[in-house]
Amino acid sequence: MAQTMVNFRIDEDIKNKMEQACKDMGMSMTTAFTIFAMKVGKERRIPFEITADPDPFYSESNMHYLAKIIDGIENGTRPLVEHELIEVDSE
Repeated sequence: MAQTMVNFRIDEDIKNKMEQACKDMGMSMTTAFTIFAMKVGKERRIPFEITADPDPFYSESNMHYLAKIIDGIENGTRPLVEHELIEVDSE
């Protein structure tokens, strides 16, 4: 199998922690990245769960809450209240 060089940037602290973890497991970072790349190539997915927010907007509990509000507005038991826009400085 032909070898190729892959270069990318990573935060130095993250790199150092990964190097130490790999060393503790008896492998190099190259081996760890190769294992990761092989798994992604074979399964066509990231081989672990990636989440952005522990309680995302589209969570089951939030969707249930929003559905109750919509039902109340539609059947007239809950008033539809408009709010003014709030300007936020984006610096």
